[in-house]
Amino acid sequence: MNLRRDVFQAIADPTRRSILLLVASQAMTAGAIAANFNSARPTVSKHIQILTECELLHQEQVGREVYYQLNLEKMKDIADFIEPFRQMWDARFNSLENLMKQHKKS
Repeated sequence: MNLRRDVFQAIADPTRRSILLLVASQAMTAGAIAANFNSARPTVSKHIQILTECELLHQEQVGREVYYQLNLEKMKDIADFIEPFRQMWDARFNSLENLMKQHKKS
């Protein structure tokens, strides 16, 4: 049975979020990514594998090295999914702020 990884479970992990932030500005090898963490390299490699399976990272072979880079289209899909929730919470906070201002005036 082939289980598909959930992208939101993947980004829930702080190490994986840190990896995404690292490769957001430039493509990096697994070794370069691992050098930024105190974890064992196989542990970091497992995080990279999960992010790749979720299509949050692209792999590109350059000679003998494999470089990982952020999949901007997948990140946009996530942002598009989250946007209505952000708008809803912004509206609720604005309403609360207005209510608090009215209460303060009285």
